[in-house]
Amino acid sequence: MSNNIKNKLERVYGVLGIKSTMANWNADFTGYPKSLGDGTVYGSDKAYKYPMKVMWDSDPIKRVMYIKSYKVLEKGNDKLLQPRSLKERYEEIYGIEDLKKENDNITVLKNLFQAIDVKNFGATFAESGNNLSIIGAVQITQGLNKYDGHVADYEQILSPFRDGSEKPLKKGEEAKEVMQSTLGNKIFSNEAHYFYSFSINPSVYDKFVKLGVTDGYTREDYEEFKKTALIAASAYDTNAKSGCENEFGLFVETDGDLFLSDLAQYVTFSKSQEGKEVINLVELSKLLNDCMDRIQSVEIYYNPYTTVLEGDIAKARYINIFTRKDV
Repeated sequence: MSNNIKNKLERVYGVLGIKSTMANWNADFTGYPKSLGDGTVYGSDKAYKYPMKVMWDSDPIKRVMYIKSYKVLEKGNDKLLQPRSLKERYEEIYGIEDLKKENDNITVLKNLFQAIDVKNFGATFAESGNNLSIIGAVQITQGLNKYDGHVADYEQILSPFRDGSEKPLKKGEEAKEVMQSTLGNKIFSNEAHYFYSFSINPSVYDKFVKLGVTDGYTREDYEEFKKTALIAASAYDTNAKSGCENEFGLFVETDGDLFLSDLAQYVTFSKSQEGKEVINLVELSKLLNDCMDRIQSVEIYYNPYTTVLEGDIAKARYINIFTRKDV
């Protein structure tokens, strides 16, 4: 058997875990952590993908298509900052003067597959006569918070500046404190632990491989996804996200004919009496061990300094998420 066949990526399933401490991993439009109707806090797949895109975009060698970028719009003597449209973003990263003059949508399709976010997550591109849809090889679910001690809280923030939109005081009126400075709120979770399921199906690109527009979703693509998925949240250090970190990653490579459901539903989280974080994989281990004849490898990344794993998964390799050394 050739090395290419041995090394072929068939299917991957897994779970990705995010820890949020005094931070806000994914807020809704009210500023509070996103939640379902029953109050269950969750993070969207977009919240997970965005730090990955930011990390990829910081690499000058990689192209990222679906991320906000800006241009300077000149009106007379004024210069205004304006977000680029999808068409303008495409023209920017591929060095094209005007997409409308490009009549070859095969070339457009080839270019889209060169963007690392499109190669992973897919795309819908309806611009300038092109109506293209790519279902991504990588699919990530919503991530539910599994920690029942979660509480959303907020703190007031005093600005050093007054509100410039306030009207001047009328004669005889007294200045109030609120007229001197502005107040804001920072909303955060005391602690939350989000667990996302994901799956990778390289065969969804087979039709594009036949068209000659891509070499398909390769093992190199998978290794890049895995590397970034394990560090992007920790690296994305904004004010709201400071306190969010990658805490868990399960990667299960399988045969192409094994179809597994949402793996995160079999994972639970709790705290031990000693204060250790406990990620329970007992139910998940039952499922995976029953399918082990069609599983090629299992890798589990976690924080051994704060976390205890429960459950015994055959073939599993346990790896320190920080040092990448075996535990």
